[in-house]
Amino acid sequence: MDVKSPKEVADAALNIGLAKVGVSNDRFARLSLLAILAGAYIELGGVLSLIVGFGFPGMTADNPALQKLLSGCVFPIGLILVVVLGAELFTGNNALLIPAFMQRRCSAMEVAKNWTLVYLGNFVGALSFTFLMVYCCGLTAVEPYHSAIVKIASAKVSMPWLTVFLKGVGANWCVCLAVWLALSGRTLIEKMAGCWFPVMAFVALGYEHSIANMFFIPLGMMEGADVGLWQSVWCSFIPATLGNIVGGALLVGAVHARLHLGAAKR
Repeated sequence: MDVKSPKEVADAALNIGLAKVGVSNDRFARLSLLAILAGAYIELGGVLSLIVGFGFPGMTADNPALQKLLSGCVFPIGLILVVVLGAELFTGNNALLIPAFMQRRCSAMEVAKNWTLVYLGNFVGALSFTFLMVYCCGLTAVEPYHSAIVKIASAKVSMPWLTVFLKGVGANWCVCLAVWLALSGRTLIEKMAGCWFPVMAFVALGYEHSIANMFFIPLGMMEGADVGLWQSVWCSFIPATLGNIVGGALLVGAVHARLHLGAAKR
């Protein structure tokens, strides 16, 4: 298996980050569409993880890890689609833009602009997919899915703020490591495998991914979960998003750029 070296992966991330900054500066419509698609792709993984993970209650009742494993095994389809098809995902961009920033090839404002536009686009895609392709199709109107999504949404807004933040760090550490592994591959199978293992791990471990939560919490609210809008924003989206930034930008983007690209030339 001829995979890229860590230095080659860091160089690839640098070039991808520069291209993403260029798109956010000059091609707003393209960036928006790619971000909307990424939101939909991730939520496709979300609903699949819900249907498969909670679809065998007799088997998983006494084997809780089995439910987590089943959900984790199918969720990675979302990131695979994002990586292979070139969509714009906020959590992946948390790491991918950092090498360019550390090499002084783009500004902090350009990074913030990309993250903000992509985050909003992801939300539009996530909410649209959740409402049209899940709720309106009745995929979670029946048991055991109805009760499962209500419990999931309620649980996500019931954890302590710091816990959600730390779980957000863990989630995007895994997701961005998956992106890095995918960059090391040269074939479709290698890229899929790179995406699959770390994402499966973060789902099975119960970490908090802000874009995935744009599926679980809104769908739970649609299905009747006693969750308020501000409650979901303050108790889940804000700490998970901040944790995702730390996990992706610092633990993956900054660490690997420093290790394999070195300091920026003055």
